[in-house]
Amino acid sequence: MKRNQSPSRRSFIRNSSLAAAGFFIVPRHVLGKGFIAPSDKLNIAAIGAGGKGIVNIANAYNKGAENIVSLCDVDDRQAADSRKKHPKASYYRDFREMLDKEGKGIDAVMISTPDHMHAVMTLACMQLGKHVYVEKPLTHDIYEARILTQAAEKYKVVTQMGNQGSSSDGTRHVEAWVQGGVIGNVHTVHVWTNRPTWPQGIPTPKGQFAVPNEVDWDLWLGTAPFREFNPAYIPATWRGWVDFGTGSLGDMGCHFIDVPYRALRLKYPISVESSVTRTWTGFFQEAFNTDSYPLSSKTHIMFPARGKMVPVEMIWTDGGIMPRRPDELGADEPFGDDGGGVLFEGTKGKIVTGIFGDNAKLLPANKFNPAKLPKPDRPFVPGGPEGHQTQWTNACKQGHGAYTSSPFEMAGPLVETVLMGNLGVRSFYYSEPDAKGNKKFIGRKKLLWDGENMKVTNFEPANQFIKRQYRGNWKLEL
Repeated sequence: MKRNQSPSRRSFIRNSSLAAAGFFIVPRHVLGKGFIAPSDKLNIAAIGAGGKGIVNIANAYNKGAENIVSLCDVDDRQAADSRKKHPKASYYRDFREMLDKEGKGIDAVMISTPDHMHAVMTLACMQLGKHVYVEKPLTHDIYEARILTQAAEKYKVVTQMGNQGSSSDGTRHVEAWVQGGVIGNVHTVHVWTNRPTWPQGIPTPKGQFAVPNEVDWDLWLGTAPFREFNPAYIPATWRGWVDFGTGSLGDMGCHFIDVPYRALRLKYPISVESSVTRTWTGFFQEAFNTDSYPLSSKTHIMFPARGKMVPVEMIWTDGGIMPRRPDELGADEPFGDDGGGVLFEGTKGKIVTGIFGDNAKLLPANKFNPAKLPKPDRPFVPGGPEGHQTQWTNACKQGHGAYTSSPFEMAGPLVETVLMGNLGVRSFYYSEPDAKGNKKFIGRKKLLWDGENMKVTNFEPANQFIKRQYRGNWKLEL
């Protein structure tokens, strides 16, 4: 699809010949306080109308501040709530049909689908000149993230990834403290989460099931390899399967890793090394279920020096595994929050936070004067994480160049780092047949990473996970 080069809907209304014919837009102050003129509303379409999409749509709609003009979902059951709330919106199962038929009336698109479809949907919208909001993780593969980062620069649209914590006050305060040298040179960061809270580390489901009438299974699979329908994959359990989701790292890494990624001015890692849990299959037996992500894992990601900032080791753990509690933290004090946390270790102190950088504590507490802490440079977002979607809609009205908390230029490299962790996870249990046809696990090594060229330089099998082979005629082309 070629990018639509026509002016925005609002500029068209203001400048068209309708004004010469006697039509005009009534100024807002004439209509009364609190009234939003139709020309000031954004026309928004949503691809993925259930689950997280319900929240995204509601926040973008903002009690009628914007228009929801079209909805798309491959599962009519998931879309039912949004369709009821927005009865005037058109409805489609295939996003391509929606863009073809409704594209001229759409200003911006929100995408809240399983990870494996984010990239093709997002690029199609950008190529039509539509502003895009895409749930985290931005993409399923590292290659896809790089393409969308380049697309944002090429097509000049307003972008935002749905890691709403990037709009929190906490990320801004922690960023200011770290970059202001409050805890000295940060050399180690621990990041952890309680995820998965969905099935993982399990065998491929078996059995034959009829596809529900409300579901278009072929469209749901999209770019993923074909497999028979099984209710084990939908509606909210797809995240643990490698063909569809990105596991705990993709789900919560975009929230938790975002905090140190910004604060430490990180970009491409130089290496990754993982260890993962095995599946118990019987006495003196073990197995790795390569169709799903492991129940828990630990990943070491190394970053080089950045200017005056020293090299950093980031240690990620999931499945409820946590780092050792800092000695400076009281035995009964909270360590992160229920979902996980972040621990910065510097030469002059430590910082521990919960999700989104919330409830950040400097350690040891008696060493630091709150009144002398540096102030954030990045602008605060009204409503914090709850204002993440409306920040995007407001930016869409201003046009390319307007500030958003997680534009693709920031979100793309962040997601590449998150997915780099999955290279380590998936390579750990990679196996291939030996001379006798028996599978032999040959991963379990440190992967050396060439970030600019998106390539593992010392273990070729890992490179197959950087860019998937799409099914059928699906393509991703700038």
